[in-house]
Amino acid sequence: MKTALIGIALVTTATLFALPAHANCSDPRVASHQPVPLILNHEHFAPHEGIVGTWLATYPNGQAFIQWHSDGTEWENINLAPVTGNICMGSWEATGPWTYIRNHYGWLFDPSGNNIGYFNETETDTLAKDGNSYSGTNVTIFYDTDGNVMPAPGAPAPAPADGYPGTSSAVRISP
Repeated sequence: MKTALIGIALVTTATLFALPAHANCSDPRVASHQPVPLILNHEHFAPHEGIVGTWLATYPNGQAFIQWHSDGTEWENINLAPVTGNICMGSWEATGPWTYIRNHYGWLFDPSGNNIGYFNETETDTLAKDGNSYSGTNVTIFYDTDGNVMPAPGAPAPAPADGYPGTSSAVRISP
């Protein structure tokens, strides 16, 4: 009996070591493993994840690189002269599965580089279903250093009480 058990153990061990090893999730040696196309429905993810990334935005007055961060913050670098204040930042949140609003601030300077105030832009954007572009509308209000509403630099007075309306569109910059 003892000899039979040892014999079975030896045969089992030899059989196990003779079998080829196969690591899996995907074994490249097996031709039948074909990639499965995935269709991602953004509504299955947190609604804000669709806007996160780097974008090239177009406005009536210029273009900007924008980064929307997953923590609800964003920053923008617009192609205006640095002396005018071309770096802005803010926060954002999802208001629907494909819609986002951001609250955005930047400093204002005169041509000599003196701070003359700041602006606040609120923007509502709608992400395209493919996730590669968005478009929106915005309103910008300009403030002097004392917090009083003022006309946009170079615009005639008085400033519109409800701000300057505008539009935006953007395309995603792939990683």
